[in-house]
Amino acid sequence: MRFIRPSWLSHSGEQKDFEVYSCHVSPDGTRLATAAGDGYVRIWSIDAVENAGDASYTKPKQLCHLSKHSGSVTVVRFSRDGRWLASGADDKVICIYELDYQVPAAPSFGNEAHLRRELRKLILDLGTSEPPPVENWKIVKRLIGHDNDVQDLGWSYDSSILVSVGLDSKIVVWSGHTFEKLKTLSVHQSHVKGITFDPANKYFATASDDRTIRIFRFTSPAPNATSHDMVNNFVFEHNITTPFKSSPLTTYFRRCSWSPDGNHIAAANSVNGPVSSVAIINRGVWDSEITLIGHEGPVEVASFSPRLYSDRPPNLDNTDNSGFSTLPLVTVIACAGQDKALTVWNTSTSRPLVIVQDLASKSISDLSWSPDGLTLFATSLDGSVVAVVFEPGDLGFVARIEENDKALQKFGASRKGVGVIEDVAGLLLEERSKAGELRGAEGRMGALMGDANVAKSPTINGGGVSKLSNGETSSSANTPAAIAPAPSIAPAQVNGTTPAINTNAEKLEKLKQRVTITKEGRKRVAPMLVSSSGTGQSSLPQSQLVASNANNSNAMETPQSLLDLSKPYDGLPRGGLSAMLLGNKRKVVAIEAEDDEHSHKRQSVAGLNGIVPIMTNGVDGVEPATSSAPQQGIVPTPEFIRPAVISPAMTVSQVRLAVPKIRSHILRSLNRGGTGNAVNGADDTTKVTDDVIFEAKNPSLFRDPARISATKRGTVLWQDFLPRSVILVTGNKNFWSAACEDGSIYTWTPAGRRLLNALIVEAQPVIFECRGWWLLCITATGTCHVWNLKTLSSPHPPVSLAPVLDIAIHSLQAHPTVGPGVTSAHLNSSGHVVVTLNNGDGYAYSPGLYIWQRMSEAWWAVGSQYWNSNDSSISSLQSTAVGSDSQRLGQLSTTPVSAGIIPHLERHTTNEVLLRGRAFPLQRLFKTLLAKEGFESFESDVSIAHLENRVAAAMQLESKEDFRLYLFMYAKRLGAEGMKGKVEELLRSLLGGILTDGESSGTDEDGKGWQSVTGEICGWERKDLLKGVVLILGKFRELQRMTVQYARVLDMVNDEDGEPMVS
Repeated sequence: MRFIRPSWLSHSGEQKDFEVYSCHVSPDGTRLATAAGDGYVRIWSIDAVENAGDASYTKPKQLCHLSKHSGSVTVVRFSRDGRWLASGADDKVICIYELDYQVPAAPSFGNEAHLRRELRKLILDLGTSEPPPVENWKIVKRLIGHDNDVQDLGWSYDSSILVSVGLDSKIVVWSGHTFEKLKTLSVHQSHVKGITFDPANKYFATASDDRTIRIFRFTSPAPNATSHDMVNNFVFEHNITTPFKSSPLTTYFRRCSWSPDGNHIAAANSVNGPVSSVAIINRGVWDSEITLIGHEGPVEVASFSPRLYSDRPPNLDNTDNSGFSTLPLVTVIACAGQDKALTVWNTSTSRPLVIVQDLASKSISDLSWSPDGLTLFATSLDGSVVAVVFEPGDLGFVARIEENDKALQKFGASRKGVGVIEDVAGLLLEERSKAGELRGAEGRMGALMGDANVAKSPTINGGGVSKLSNGETSSSANTPAAIAPAPSIAPAQVNGTTPAINTNAEKLEKLKQRVTITKEGRKRVAPMLVSSSGTGQSSLPQSQLVASNANNSNAMETPQSLLDLSKPYDGLPRGGLSAMLLGNKRKVVAIEAEDDEHSHKRQSVAGLNGIVPIMTNGVDGVEPATSSAPQQGIVPTPEFIRPAVISPAMTVSQVRLAVPKIRSHILRSLNRGGTGNAVNGADDTTKVTDDVIFEAKNPSLFRDPARISATKRGTVLWQDFLPRSVILVTGNKNFWSAACEDGSIYTWTPAGRRLLNALIVEAQPVIFECRGWWLLCITATGTCHVWNLKTLSSPHPPVSLAPVLDIAIHSLQAHPTVGPGVTSAHLNSSGHVVVTLNNGDGYAYSPGLYIWQRMSEAWWAVGSQYWNSNDSSISSLQSTAVGSDSQRLGQLSTTPVSAGIIPHLERHTTNEVLLRGRAFPLQRLFKTLLAKEGFESFESDVSIAHLENRVAAAMQLESKEDFRLYLFMYAKRLGAEGMKGKVEELLRSLLGGILTDGESSGTDEDGKGWQSVTGEICGWERKDLLKGVVLILGKFRELQRMTVQYARVLDMVNDEDGEPMVS
């Protein structure tokens, strides 16, 4: 071990050396950056430091000096990838620098201003006797987000985020790609003076003068992520207080460090009784059983060596077949502080390996290790910078860097994206992948700024025909967009028709020009909030907006904008349609009974609190509830004649659903709220008068018939009479239908002709829905019937709701028990039945498998990182990677099959579980599991499983748009996790029938879905989907050996022009 203290390695002034507050070694081990009170960031050559005693060494010592701050620079940190250098100062600003490898051009004498700047710089350099810079480090960003001094900085191990802390008690998270502020965490009660990152890239920890260390969990954001995307990221995990209860508040820093194996955090400025110490905090449980005692004053900085060590040099006897050591590996930590002493410890001994007293004349402010773990740099407030060089064996023998990766694998970490490009094809594929991601970021930013309509393709010869990326042409009115275009201010003519003039435009213009008189008698234009005028555009991403205008019906919608489900005529009771079950389980479990009891009590309390239902029954079907004043006095009784006659089958049925009462008058509109999409009052009048009203009047006497009629503009179109009272009605432009209390179902054509004989079911209908030619009836015994009135057939036999209602986990007793309530039941345009329950679960029945399938549940809502969200970069990629049907076929598209069903079910789960506080048990379980050994990758595994569930659900429901979106999200996550096995299987499955003739043999062995031998999957060409997946995976270098092969099969890397587009 030797010490090196060159006289030139300092921030010298005219009278004294300035305090050096921070130092950091670059990841390649060639540069040392220091920050001091003179306002400079200086970059030194480590090679020059190590050869300071060699008089023949003539290479430059100082590589660059940067004076971009207006105050003392308190911290300097290189990013983990070595591209960026960040510095923070007491001017509240963070500067980001980048090395410019190009030699600055000589100043032009024709540019007088540039010459003047160069002359001024030369004079300043001569006045301070600074050597000319060898490297050209230029400032690229100035980050402003703190209200006081910046005390410490930290980069994540994948350089995706930068975290800054300061004396304003704030923790600010910045994007490591765009340096946009992603989130501000104000959780500390005093100055924050330290930050360290988990090498597994799962957590970061901050140390504060409020005598706490707080742990935060995070997920690395995407390159184009914004603060809107990070709402649920950077979550507070744990608060550590025990080692710091009486720690002094006199330290300038509390710089902590995370061990390279991810197991421990070394916390500076802790105490063990009255003695200053360094607390070693255990990962997961976040407790401190070990403290390093020996310093006489508070410790301000602790720094783990980036390498692992063994007690013997590696050889064939102590390594396995893979080259990994079989010896126990230890970590090494250096500590220093106000006592001016330096100590070095390892985890295998109870005493320090090295003790250096009076290393400096003032407090030691920072420590930094070289990447090889053999050199330690220390800075002090006396202005000195000292290098401590260890010989092999002084601290132990340095293990291979792969040992770090092996140790971190148990925490779910991997060295993603650090592979080497092997050929030109891989480089071209990576460029195309990044170009597509950049277009996604630009499209997202355009949507956020409200200029989505500016990015339209240019028209050719004014004909309204735009040129597509693949050389085809389509009508500009038919061109799809991932983001709905904002309406133009000036009226534009599309396809020869002029859109309706906005009647609010003139009113809005007058409001903008309204002049008011101030108290001083001055005139001024009163400011107006544009968004409150009703015509301003939302600042949210347009792809997130659900409502669509009738005028934009020709525009291509995103999957979230359309919902292929029947709209219910009758709203179900609050909390869902009650269900009673005689379960299949033989033994009662006390815990489950208690949970059911508590759940029932919570529902009862919610009912007593008078919660207003979101939807209500109206003339136009289920409508949004309007706010109403509380009723006082005598409350009118609803017009119910009597309860329905219950079928005897209910007494022996395992499932018993609540039966609606007999109403005296049932009135339903054909258009069901369609007037809300009208443009002006004239259209409203037309739609109202042209609407058809279907009416059912039940008799007050049991023996009298029920009257059915259809009216238009007050004129009766037709009428009919039924022998039994009507419970429910439904209908559309294809047919009308009514369900009676005796279980008979009648159907009529729009003109009133009876379409079928009465359909007889086993019990009273309780849910009655239709969509297209499909008719759904769920009876009181929980039996679900589906008919196609056009083909006069049923896709499957009647099916019971018992499995959906969790009958398998309910006990068989003498009396039925309460089961989950049915909150809705719908049909899609292909006849699939979709059911939601008040426990948050969403189900769909598979006609091919004859089984219910769970599409959404609380498990995903609590554990998945993708819950209730879509990847914006993937959404923008849709129009560039594959293209939609209307784009490829040049025709308008109607509502796609099963569009929006999966997001609809997930929103339902959110409303029923998360927003009502029913997810606390699952949240506690997840938090407990994440802290246990063996569950480090639990959250990542659940998120991937959720994406796989989405892909499978979209394929089962035949939802084209959702399938493509979720498939691309799944591929992106697999690439980010480096799961080569799943990636290879996914690519092979997509390849499927591409290399065959694409025709089925018609035998029973022909598969479906992933196993089909045709050239399509879920309505998409396999080749198009494979291109999109390969494009997404192209930027992950460790996967390029696989992706390049598929890219060559698809002719994606053979273009000579190198244009980063998918043909």
